[in-house]
Amino acid sequence: MGTGLIRLYQLTLSGFVGNSCRHIPTCSEYTYESVARYGLWTGGWMGLFRFVRCGPGGTHGLDPVPTVLDGRFVWYMPWRFWSLHRPQT
Repeated sequence: MGTGLIRLYQLTLSGFVGNSCRHIPTCSEYTYESVARYGLWTGGWMGLFRFVRCGPGGTHGLDPVPTVLDGRFVWYMPWRFWSLHRPQT
């Protein structure tokens, strides 16, 4: 369900928003992959925080979805996903 909504956005609205993502992969691709890998709850939080980091004054560069999550990243503490990535430039 979640990945379907993300693909729908990519096929319809993404073209109107423009190509302004400062990361590789783009924010929508990152969210799609994180939801597919970790589920809607965890992947959704990861995608939301990535989207927020992409704004003005935020991070940029290579920021892939992690293949393994540390033990401190648990579903009932979603605020911890904010510090999940340290993008490489």
